[in-house]
Amino acid sequence: MLKIEDLSLQRGGQWLLEHSMATIQPGQRVAMVGANGVGKSSLFALILGQLTPDSGSISLPGGCRLAHMAQEVAGSDRSALDFVLDGHKELRDLEQALAAAEAAQDDQALARIHGDLDTLEAWAAPRQGEQLLRGLGFVDADMTRPVSDFSGGWRIRLNLAQALMMPSEVMLLDEPTNHLDIEACYWLERRLRQYSGTLLFISHDRDFMDRVATHVMHFEQHQLFTYTGNYYSFEKQRAEKLALQQAQHEKQQKRVAEIQGFVDRFRAQATKAKQAQSRIKALERMQLVAPVHAASKFQFRFPAAEKVSSPLLSVRDGAVGYGDKPLLSGINLSLMPGSRIGLLGANGAGKSTLIGALRGSRSLLKGERTTGEHFHAGYFAQHQLDELDLNASGFTHLLRLTPGASEQAIRNFLGGFGFKGDDATVGIRHFSGGEKARLALAILAWQKPNVLFLDEPTNHLDLDMRQALAFALQDFSGAMILVSHDRHLLRNTVDTFWRVAGGSVSEFDGDLDEYERWLSEGAVLEGASGSDEAGPGNGSTTAAADSGEDRKARKRLEAEQRKKLSPFRKQAAQFEAQLEKLQQELAVVEERMADTTLYEAHRKDDLQKLLSQQGSLQSQLEKTEEDWLAISEEIESLEATLS
Repeated sequence: MLKIEDLSLQRGGQWLLEHSMATIQPGQRVAMVGANGVGKSSLFALILGQLTPDSGSISLPGGCRLAHMAQEVAGSDRSALDFVLDGHKELRDLEQALAAAEAAQDDQALARIHGDLDTLEAWAAPRQGEQLLRGLGFVDADMTRPVSDFSGGWRIRLNLAQALMMPSEVMLLDEPTNHLDIEACYWLERRLRQYSGTLLFISHDRDFMDRVATHVMHFEQHQLFTYTGNYYSFEKQRAEKLALQQAQHEKQQKRVAEIQGFVDRFRAQATKAKQAQSRIKALERMQLVAPVHAASKFQFRFPAAEKVSSPLLSVRDGAVGYGDKPLLSGINLSLMPGSRIGLLGANGAGKSTLIGALRGSRSLLKGERTTGEHFHAGYFAQHQLDELDLNASGFTHLLRLTPGASEQAIRNFLGGFGFKGDDATVGIRHFSGGEKARLALAILAWQKPNVLFLDEPTNHLDLDMRQALAFALQDFSGAMILVSHDRHLLRNTVDTFWRVAGGSVSEFDGDLDEYERWLSEGAVLEGASGSDEAGPGNGSTTAAADSGEDRKARKRLEAEQRKKLSPFRKQAAQFEAQLEKLQQELAVVEERMADTTLYEAHRKDDLQKLLSQQGSLQSQLEKTEEDWLAISEEIESLEATLS
């Protein structure tokens, strides 16, 4: 059990947490959500002992082993596999002890250490490390490459693999899906659902949280609020909570007005002065319910281009790649106004290379690229954040693009991206990655492109900004080609998928769920390299398609698995329905308890009855949550056994 008691933490003169309480049970997988800067990463640092709280404490069971994912890794001559195995500290300590015992020719120590290594199953560790690396998109040739050979995104994957290699009872992961492609996200989800320890993870990926989390911890108003269920369940519960809070606030404000009216009318009357004074004390004692401010601070759109061509872009018999070596061949496509394309394929398959050729920053190795008269491309990629002028403000960046624009027009536009007041006019040198990404998107939208090429636009963006981006892209009237591991964004903005795999580009006739099934039915991920795109000498792997008989056998097996799982899933659904019913009943009771007249002496019995109902419902809710969690773990265990 991880217990947070009366925890307060202040950073930079601002309170992140104040007298916060939370309990995380063994085996729970907790997604930690909240706006950027509210203290999620700081809580991780507290758990790891890297920070000291201003007051309160965090306690873990004795002997609890912690695994965590580092956010940065320096260049190193160690091979990728050795770097991952370094995460298994107990193994590395035994290996050092073995070397020392061999040097000292200590036979007794050698026998003991070999026994410990056998108990640890040290012989299996290299194979486990290789499996982790392959699952995260590395190919066999990458295992022996030095860490310094890999780019930043791939080093983050190495950090993740090292964390997964650590034997642990508690694991902390900070944005584990950043820099992953969809294929690696699917693999990581399956891996984490099989983790037997307690998992705490920070993520802005809705689909990932929906498929991994059993609980959500929300950072809000310097407090920690824990919800049972995945992110979708959290959204639903919080919406109900906000609606109830708003209703309570409105009812309370009405009662405040009534009391204040009485005070104002009778304060000066001697016969009523005593009653008026008691009302004043009642007002002072009343704990006002804060009004709800649920609207996102991000509200923007991509303005429509003044002119457009049809088609906007065509490629015939095209090939793209490096030098004279094609990475993708036989490219034939047309981009029409209103086209909304999502590119699917593993990192290294050629998605970014294709986007470069389509937008004109890279020449085709072969074939013909034709653009319409009014083709106007807008492009977003992570490397553009490094190209921003750190000494200039967001206001200056837009003014340079349109010198004649009015100050108010620029300020209004930047305000939609969260840059209001002084934030619009200060230099961006100290901006976070998320703030720079928002500014890059603002610069892109300001130029009114009629074709958007977006390469992983959601990295560094929080949930509110991702949702605002999804709304803006839904309303965009131009054409769009999107590369993203954010499946929520893809589902809500894309109409057609193109699959980039096996050296070609083809339309994928299906949605993301069908793509996941296609991957699980034997399609081998495209070979990934240690760079953000495949380059010279980087290989790829493919597998022969399964035979028809194999597919039939697999479908029969899947049907048998569904049959075995069916009664457990029905029971889980019953618990979920019961949870929802109990939560609704508890909300009704708590709404009735918000009535201030309930606390007057003559309503003592009514109050006692409601308190009893509240306690009973809370007990039932806790018991049902435990039953739901147990059956969910049973389902996951059975799924792992059957897979």
